[in-house]
Amino acid sequence: MDSDSALTNQLLIAMPGMTDPNFSSTVTLICEHNEDGALGIIINRPLTLKLSGLFDQLAVEDADPNVASNPVMSGGPVGTERGFVLHGKEHSFENTLTVSDDIQLTLSRDVIDAMATGDGPEKSLVAIGYAGWEPGQLEEEMLANSWLNVTATSELVFDTPFEERWDSAARLLGIDIANISPDAGHA
Repeated sequence: MDSDSALTNQLLIAMPGMTDPNFSSTVTLICEHNEDGALGIIINRPLTLKLSGLFDQLAVEDADPNVASNPVMSGGPVGTERGFVLHGKEHSFENTLTVSDDIQLTLSRDVIDAMATGDGPEKSLVAIGYAGWEPGQLEEEMLANSWLNVTATSELVFDTPFEERWDSAARLLGIDIANISPDAGHA
């Protein structure tokens, strides 16, 4: 796969006709896309779980209350026993993947421990689970008009209210998603 076709650092915007309940009305940040497939984190599906609950599960004590009240996201239907942290580049941690110049994905516990003590990244999004695609699967879904895509911005990933991310991501393309027919097709 050449770099021109890689979807890393793209936001996948589910088309209105998406029937899979795991992805209906979602925005997914593609964190890695290569010949082995793709890995993404859904960025607009908050769970009822707060970081305080995650800290309790991990036996983290004396967590910073300002951080503990943050929501945890449903990052996707795969690997729901694993946590993922999207964050800015001002810190480095053990198992970190660079997504873009201003977004990283960390899979190691050290980022959670740093966040609990208030020493974590300034901006972050914690997710349980991820979205995964086999080699060629995402490309097929793109050709079937299941997704729109646009380059991710840290503002949309970290600052836009969750309930506005689907519409806001489409607006980055100049599209009002509410005006798109749920029926896909090719001209």
